[in-house]
Amino acid sequence: MKKSEIKQLPQSVQEYLNYLSAVKNKSPLTISEYASDLRTFFRYMLLLHGQADESVPFEEIDISKIDLAFIQKISLSDAYSFLSYCRSERDNDAAARARKVVAIKLFFRHLTINLKLLEENPMQELESPKLKKSLPKYLSLEESISLLQSVEGKNKERDYCMLTLFLNCGLRLSELVSLNLGDIKNDTMRVTGKGNKERTVYLNAACMDALESYLAVCPHEGLKGQDRDALFLSGRKQRISPKTVQHIVGLFLEKSGLGGQGYSTHKLRHTAATLLYQHGQVDVLLIKEILGHENLATTEIYTHVVDEQLRQAANANPLGSIKRSSAGQSGTPQDMVVITTASEEEESDESPV
Repeated sequence: MKKSEIKQLPQSVQEYLNYLSAVKNKSPLTISEYASDLRTFFRYMLLLHGQADESVPFEEIDISKIDLAFIQKISLSDAYSFLSYCRSERDNDAAARARKVVAIKLFFRHLTINLKLLEENPMQELESPKLKKSLPKYLSLEESISLLQSVEGKNKERDYCMLTLFLNCGLRLSELVSLNLGDIKNDTMRVTGKGNKERTVYLNAACMDALESYLAVCPHEGLKGQDRDALFLSGRKQRISPKTVQHIVGLFLEKSGLGGQGYSTHKLRHTAATLLYQHGQVDVLLIKEILGHENLATTEIYTHVVDEQLRQAANANPLGSIKRSSAGQSGTPQDMVVITTASEEEESDESPV
């Protein structure tokens, strides 16, 4: 959300966003998402309480005049009405509505607990939509190698280096584009993650080799301005943008035959974590530190990937679907397929000892 749009929000919301930035150290993206969700919420509240001109398009409803007296009138049932509206009229899925619940609850909690402006928090019991739990999508080891081998073109050293860091270090897109030359020291890389939290990532031989090859053909001397320290540069000698990186990743996914399968830069992060757990046998606590997760539960989803593979392996057994034709029947059921090896067939022709 632009600064000009933030200034059109209610004063209490603007102050809350400042709190998120200054005290909670939330990223600009997170703050922008909360601002957008709260703007939608208060526009609907004005309509619901009959204080907005219905002839005015929803996206043009002015909420700047909303004050504490109006906020005190908002009830829990109003919030559920808003969530129903988001589902039926705005086609928001469960994840989008769940994010709005978080934004609303945290805002009202701030007014109640931090500022003491509300005697009771009407949103304390606001429930979030139940989300479908799905396993992270990731590339196999063979697909990852194929992706790396597909890199070509005039910027092949840069593009190969970016893909190598994604697949080996599990970086977020925002973390990769924000890397500076000074973040690389010997075999370590300083990464600035969510909430401006820094972590140290150790670089393996593949990362070191890719970085050396890239820096050898992309000199940074003579660059000026705020992008002079950027590690990854665009063709204009500026810090590479997230959209450009997404385009590059998509291009080589297509070239490696992996296009159209839902893979993305973030799926490369999933891939790094999964390969570490499956093939590197790295402890989940270490993977948590590598990825910069705040909560171990977020990291543990990668252990579920292996559980699902074990389940699929069990179901892949050709005997897995064979059942007795009737309970208690002795001998080999007529509908059972008996699979034997060649050596077993030869042994069956011999007379018993």
